[in-house]
Amino acid sequence: MSALFTPLALRGVTVPNRIALAPMCQYSAGPDGLPTDWHRVHLGSRAVGGAGLVITEATAVVPEGRISPQDTGLWSGAHVDAWRPITAFVTAHGAVPAVQLAHAGFKASTYRPWAPARGGVPDAEGGWTPVGPGDQPFVPDYRTPTALDEAGIAAVVDAFATAAGRALDAGFAAVEIHAAHGYLLHEFLSPLTNRRTDGWGGDRAARMRLTLDVARAVRAAVGESVPVLTRISATDWTDGGWTVEDSVVLAGELAAAGVDLVDTSSGGAAVQASIPVGPGYQVPLAARIRRDAGVPTGAVGLIVEPEQAEQIVAGGEADLVLLGRELLRDPYWPHRAAAKLGATPTWPDQYTRAV
Repeated sequence: MSALFTPLALRGVTVPNRIALAPMCQYSAGPDGLPTDWHRVHLGSRAVGGAGLVITEATAVVPEGRISPQDTGLWSGAHVDAWRPITAFVTAHGAVPAVQLAHAGFKASTYRPWAPARGGVPDAEGGWTPVGPGDQPFVPDYRTPTALDEAGIAAVVDAFATAAGRALDAGFAAVEIHAAHGYLLHEFLSPLTNRRTDGWGGDRAARMRLTLDVARAVRAAVGESVPVLTRISATDWTDGGWTVEDSVVLAGELAAAGVDLVDTSSGGAAVQASIPVGPGYQVPLAARIRRDAGVPTGAVGLIVEPEQAEQIVAGGEADLVLLGRELLRDPYWPHRAAAKLGATPTWPDQYTRAV
């Protein structure tokens, strides 16, 4: 039996296999952050394609938490209504719909990748002043953030919790907290970006405080039966930054706060990072956290071949594999992988003539 095609139980939800669509920004929402037909087709086709868990792109908990003006959000009832047909379609085709709740911090208000301009979006073009742990921009051509004060930090925690409640109303069956890639929660975690000297910065415990407060608030908001995942950058890949040893400690604290699986990515806090990109390059990070923290993990990063994904799960390196670029190239990769690994593909009836 293929390990990749065994179910994964997370609290009250059973994911039918160990393949997840990784959260990938589409930069295709309207200026109000509402998902569109693009999102219904993009996410829905991966459910039809056989992914067990379908995770949305980074979905902002407040308007100023968007990476770009074209990011999706979940800060109002209108967003709930816009997400409902998407989650209903994903669910109807056998996948578990999950939302990645996010705040971009000082990486907010930037142009989407294919825009002719680069850097920070000015107010005149729909941009805004971002926030962060301090008042320094990520890079010189990004907008200068406002440092969050105590009230601002409390508002961030509340926004994550409120958005998590809205996610359930919108039909999502699981939520993921985005604490990776140099966005707000990671900005507080990493000593490269958090230079505060109050109770939110300094030693590791203080730098972890915001992420753990968010995790506890989200768990309280969704109740005991809903899975909560957290995506982290397990290392900054540079001297003086966040390390995998730090991530082992964080993962244990996240589990105590009610997080069920750590989605293990890396990088994003330092432009000068030296990242050894290659097939499965982040898998050892997921394996280390799973082993040393005793916490279920997801592995992500250039996982391409079915045999590679099978070995990651069968070998105990991770409990879940998250595919990004490969599922962009082939939404039906899970069905093809099932056939290759001797499992039973679950092609929809409409497509069986092609099997």
